[in-house]
Amino acid sequence: MFEVEALEVGHWVSRYLYPFARIAGLLMVMPLIGTRMVSQRIRLLLAVTVTLVVVPVLPPFPVVEAISVASFIILLQQMLIGILLGFVVELLMQVFVIAGQLIAMQTGLGIATTVDPSQGASVVVISQWFLFMVSLVFLALNGHLVLIEVLVDSFRTLPIGLTSFSAEQFGLLVEWSGWMFAAAVVISLPAITALLIVNLAFGVMTRAAPQLNIFALGFPVTMIVGLFIMWLNMDQMALGFHHYMDTLFEFLKKLVTL
Repeated sequence: MFEVEALEVGHWVSRYLYPFARIAGLLMVMPLIGTRMVSQRIRLLLAVTVTLVVVPVLPPFPVVEAISVASFIILLQQMLIGILLGFVVELLMQVFVIAGQLIAMQTGLGIATTVDPSQGASVVVISQWFLFMVSLVFLALNGHLVLIEVLVDSFRTLPIGLTSFSAEQFGLLVEWSGWMFAAAVVISLPAITALLIVNLAFGVMTRAAPQLNIFALGFPVTMIVGLFIMWLNMDQMALGFHHYMDTLFEFLKKLVTL
């Protein structure tokens, strides 16, 4: 009669359970797939599918008893690693959301808000517009496939075990968060500069002709100029996102190889 030891069963379970935790953590928070527009069942099915495909090419894992404190700690660590990798990619998308909010405040379009179906929160229309654009560019450049490739490589550079991210790696994550705000300012800088010049021109006009109703004239002109500047810079924004995405994947590779 064929008998299977408990240790072998635990090894078979951990062989698939630990990678599944890291992959599921990534798919839970990454752009597009990790949003509310994708149901939890679809994300679970994708995580299981990717796990079944990836596990045969992964290096051997440490043999740990399936039901133990060490196994539970490893499971939580793998989920944390996947969540942090997906969170870093999500920060790249939020760069353009913040840039849209900065431009909206300067153009007076901040009052035009809509509900973001991916997050379930109200955002300005310009931010939603930018988010749609960068999401399509992300898919067109196969960013989701490159992200899965980085995730698979992380199993070799950051193997499964009782070790997780170090203090240096968490420091890099904090620096990346600061880079997000700096990149948002750089993206919105052309529109902000143009609108500053427009406001200065209106200030000179007010001093030269005080009888002008600057509020009735200024808001429409500011909105039109802001939209025109965004239309002129749309190609450059797409190219800038391509550059930022290359920077993102370089950062991810550096993060998982420390």
